[in-house]
Amino acid sequence: MTIPFSVLDLSLIARGKGPADAFQNTIHFAQLAERLDFKRYWLAEHHNMPGIASAATSILVAQVASATRHIRVGSGGIMLPNHSPLIIAEQFGTLETLFPGRIDLGLGRAPGADQQTARALRRDLHAPDRFPEDVAELLTYFEPGTMNDTHLIHAVPGMGLQVPVWILGSSLFSAVLAAHLGLPYAFASHFAPAQMAEAITLYRARFTPSARCPAPYVMLTINIIAADTDAEARRLKTSLEQYFLALRRGRPIAFPPPLESENAPWTKPEQDLLDSSLRYTYAGTPETIRHILKDFVDFHQPQEIMVAAPIFDHAMRCQSLELTSQIKALLD
Repeated sequence: MTIPFSVLDLSLIARGKGPADAFQNTIHFAQLAERLDFKRYWLAEHHNMPGIASAATSILVAQVASATRHIRVGSGGIMLPNHSPLIIAEQFGTLETLFPGRIDLGLGRAPGADQQTARALRRDLHAPDRFPEDVAELLTYFEPGTMNDTHLIHAVPGMGLQVPVWILGSSLFSAVLAAHLGLPYAFASHFAPAQMAEAITLYRARFTPSARCPAPYVMLTINIIAADTDAEARRLKTSLEQYFLALRRGRPIAFPPPLESENAPWTKPEQDLLDSSLRYTYAGTPETIRHILKDFVDFHQPQEIMVAAPIFDHAMRCQSLELTSQIKALLD
């Protein structure tokens, strides 16, 4: 079975670099993903993170779309409680108008930030509770209509445009909502895998077909760190491990270089946390990863795989994506 592969990018800011470097790398990485025939390229909304440059996600989506020719580009995701549904409909209506047939809108309920930053973003701290209603409202702005409907609010651009809308999540709540609305579902198994199996089972069981999505469509996100040797891939993985633990400690950092020592500078409980949370991080040669990934795909039967490539050195990150393309070919 041929399964599409896509790319998730956080526009990582490497230690010693800045957002301009991250944006340049994002554009280059997206162009490489297009040449390697990945299906989509998504960018994620995060705030107050010294290692992530994709805070103004819609703007970066536009830049990536303008620098590529045919790959789908979108959000993975827009954190809707941070925004007015109308504003997001207008932004993505504008993107779809500029780049017809290439834009995706993935929506999440999390803040994409710490709680203090979330308060600065949201003003209304009850916004997450209204996520289902806000998604439903946003969908109405893409429905066909005319400006003669003076009692309605219109998204211009946006009205009547076929912008695919996805629900993103890492919980049963998001699975039930995606199923109820008849929308495709992307699960963040690359950093929060605990409820993945239960969530996608629930989504498929409760799915209500819709004009937007006639059958359940599951995309699972994983980390792939591919290199010429298993040892080198494991070394590169330590950048992600350092970064993840810093986030969990409440002290986010710029994306760090890999460790040179084999002795991990963290505790046994922290290692257990890494093993659990980064369970679907595959580091190794293409042949090593292929066997593990084939079992993953065969068991969970996703319609699509989205790959994050959290690697410090940009050249090695590009090599990893090229090797990931070889893994994809081996799975076909």
